[in-house]
Amino acid sequence: MADPKGFLNHGREVAQSRPVDERVKDWNEVYVPGSLLPIISKQASRCMDCGIPFCHNGCPLGNLIPEWNDYAYREDWQAASERLHATNNFPEFTGRLCPAPCESACVLGINQPPVTIKNVEVSIIDKAWDSGDVHPQVPERLSGKTVAVIGSGPAGLAAAQQLTRAGHTVAVYERADRIGGLLRYGIPEFKMEKRHINRRIEQMRAEGTKFRTGVEIGRDLDAAALRRRYDAVVVAAGATTARDLPVPGRELKGVYQAMEYLPLANKVQEGDYVTSPISAKDKHVVVIGGGDTGADCVGTAHRQGAASVTQLEIMPRPGEDRNANQPWPTFPMLYKVTSAHEEGGERIYSAGTSHFEGDEDGNVQWLHLSEVEFVDGKLTSKPGTERKIPAQLVTLAMGFTGTDQQNGLVEQFGLELDARGNIARDADYQTNVPGVFVAGDAGRGQSLIVWAIAEGRSAARGVDRFLTGASELPAPIRPTDRSLTV
Repeated sequence: MADPKGFLNHGREVAQSRPVDERVKDWNEVYVPGSLLPIISKQASRCMDCGIPFCHNGCPLGNLIPEWNDYAYREDWQAASERLHATNNFPEFTGRLCPAPCESACVLGINQPPVTIKNVEVSIIDKAWDSGDVHPQVPERLSGKTVAVIGSGPAGLAAAQQLTRAGHTVAVYERADRIGGLLRYGIPEFKMEKRHINRRIEQMRAEGTKFRTGVEIGRDLDAAALRRRYDAVVVAAGATTARDLPVPGRELKGVYQAMEYLPLANKVQEGDYVTSPISAKDKHVVVIGGGDTGADCVGTAHRQGAASVTQLEIMPRPGEDRNANQPWPTFPMLYKVTSAHEEGGERIYSAGTSHFEGDEDGNVQWLHLSEVEFVDGKLTSKPGTERKIPAQLVTLAMGFTGTDQQNGLVEQFGLELDARGNIARDADYQTNVPGVFVAGDAGRGQSLIVWAIAEGRSAARGVDRFLTGASELPAPIRPTDRSLTV
């Protein structure tokens, strides 16, 4: 193990954030560059190298956390990077974006603040890139088999990289104009700068992966043509059908889905626009939805110069400690203050929207809400709590309901759906159509980035076995275990 007394000698320290008044003026990542390196060895030493490392159970990727903690403590960064990459294709993504269920499962967390696993992870990979320890892994020989991957989010990229390294010829199809999926256009720059995606894409290109942008399967290219061209197909198109809010006034101008609003802000950072066509500048902004996507809308509105920002959540405010029905090592629902919330705004819990009110030109101006409570298992408005708040820009960040079925992809392939509206698959991630596989949110439903990468890797192994009769790719950690879905 690292330091047998590390968890006794050192308290938990996390990455240092830049001052709020500084960071809201730019779109750079919120953390002070280099602030982790002076402390990360001591933080890694807090890992107890438990006899049963429950952090493994908390991580869908099965990351070898005690091992790379030990290498980080000893400052053997090359070995730490090797162990990190053994289970995770893109630790710089997860180290910035994952909510870290591994930390919730940390044994130290039973009675002390857990190990800063996420900070150790991102320190290892950033050091590896800076030291030149991340190289393309070109396959020694080609199999002669071809694979199409639909979607370039974390699941699609992980599947594509694994299959390319196994010797197959892989092409990734992305309907947007750039590779990255929601990593590119759903995650704001201040959470993850897009240079991290760009250098991984260059690594994958050097390994042999091909990328086709601006091609939507089902519209620009039909499924039959794709199946004729490739020996296998991986559908990693995500769960992009957003949950709507069917209340009076929904049609007013100024009410948008979060994924209509956020991508435009990212396109400004890519240089496509000078200012976003949907801007919060000088407007009263209301974000409906209390999750991570809602927080992304909050932080984006701050940087665009909103007059005010209010975030509504229909559920009650979570507690700051675990509930009895969410014991260690499960991932608990706790009250969370993200970097966006630190920057200002108001959060209202147990708030239900009844309708929107607009002006004579059809622009939204007010949002009418009331407090809600559970009555006979249903959320019901509390009489006498109705009020209205100013709302000149409203973003709906209430989650997603399944894979987009409007473009014809599901119908053209003839794919069966499960009871939740996701694409059905077996333990090898193969759909009812032989040779067509599914990974990530398209098959699982909306989930975490670590689940997306884990499923991409597992689906790649299923594809490899389908193409070759066997597979040399790493075995999936838990191919059918959904018990830790959050």
